[in-house]
Amino acid sequence: MAATRLITLHMNKGRTLLQCLQDRTNYAMNPDKTENGELVTAYACDPKSVSQEFLLSKRDYEQKTGKKPKGDVIAYQIRQSFKPGEVSPEVANRIGYETAMRFTKGDHAFIVSTHTDRAHVHNHIIYNSTNLSCDKKFKDFWLSGIALGRLSNLICLENGLSVIAPQPFHSKTTYIHGERKPTFRDGLRENIDIALSKKPKNFDDLLMELSSLGYEIKRGKHIAVRGKGQQRFIRFRSLGRGYTEDDLQKKIEGVVKGAEAKKKTPDYRDDSFDLLLNLQDIIAKGKGPGYETWAKKFNVKNVMKAILFFQEQGLRSYAELEKRAGDASERFDKLSSDIKAYEKRLKEISELRGNIITYSKTKQIYTQYRQSGYSKKFFAEHKDEIMAHKAAKDSFNKITGRLPSVKELNAEYEEVLSQKRAAYAEYKQVKKDMQTYQVAKYDIDKILGIDGQQKETKHQEHTR
Repeated sequence: MAATRLITLHMNKGRTLLQCLQDRTNYAMNPDKTENGELVTAYACDPKSVSQEFLLSKRDYEQKTGKKPKGDVIAYQIRQSFKPGEVSPEVANRIGYETAMRFTKGDHAFIVSTHTDRAHVHNHIIYNSTNLSCDKKFKDFWLSGIALGRLSNLICLENGLSVIAPQPFHSKTTYIHGERKPTFRDGLRENIDIALSKKPKNFDDLLMELSSLGYEIKRGKHIAVRGKGQQRFIRFRSLGRGYTEDDLQKKIEGVVKGAEAKKKTPDYRDDSFDLLLNLQDIIAKGKGPGYETWAKKFNVKNVMKAILFFQEQGLRSYAELEKRAGDASERFDKLSSDIKAYEKRLKEISELRGNIITYSKTKQIYTQYRQSGYSKKFFAEHKDEIMAHKAAKDSFNKITGRLPSVKELNAEYEEVLSQKRAAYAEYKQVKKDMQTYQVAKYDIDKILGIDGQQKETKHQEHTR
């Protein structure tokens, strides 16, 4: 599960554009929060010089369009927070990269920084408001925050994570752009739900789970807790219906009784509604007989859909389904790796091409500098050109063999770009296939009651 928020970044009073960009990007890439920079990835830019690259693109935009609007948005930030314990930092970073790529459609440079300094892993994604062609700006369309949340949910589903239930447009949630920040009580309710998901045996176990999530427990006539950053304790009875001590006691008792009973109905999933159904949990929470009846019908529909899928795909065994799901996943991973390699090479070509052009443009100035006997006065007058020339020349030393021409680099760039486009076209189809097979496999596992060691046994039975 990932909660998202879209934030516009503007110029701060008394700060230059570069300083404002550096403030945002430096905070996002803080090595103390990103495992010494290991959890920072980027697209179409270098994390070490991202603020300078964003600045240069804005200057190119002004030259191309002649526009210089006041109070303009300099960048956008996506905050993407994951449910504690559900995802590793590496997977969270990959999901953040995928979210940014699909939300910007690959038209804007961005960095993805995954922070691990809190109980919940979260991403800070900063993307340039100016596109890669430097001729347009990102348009913050109406309800863009909701669109971002839906995209994040979809990517979470594709990666086997839980999702946030759809919210009405007027709902005061923390997941939609422009709405209020979560309160300490909101965070406490969410963490209580997380603690309950671990099936505590009694109320003391629930308090221990909250303690492990960073809450201080205060016992007395009315039990209260205090989380990180809070000044005052919060009593359970102030959290509202479903979160009072009595309500939580009933929930825990219901879960324990449900776990002790023999489970007659397996779990099913229907991704078209972003729901994870667990019939036993529904009964334990006291949703009522009407809801239980609906859930049973819902699960029957899932069984029918799974059987129909088997027929349409010509699948005759569990082993076939498992193989197709595995093949699709492997191909998806291979294409993802290829696309990243193509992007890396395109960036290398662009940098080398730029260095060659810079070297050529500044060669005459540098020659005059040498002829002047490396005059300090001449250096002061032409410092930028001389330093750029030296930097370009130093970069050539890293190249083994003959230095390619700009024409050769242009040809290679077009070839690699063509390969990337072809790979990305297949990537979209393979991703769709992988999602289809993984969802089908999940449903079949649940229908057959397969989990853990049972999967290996069932696999052997179908391959005999």
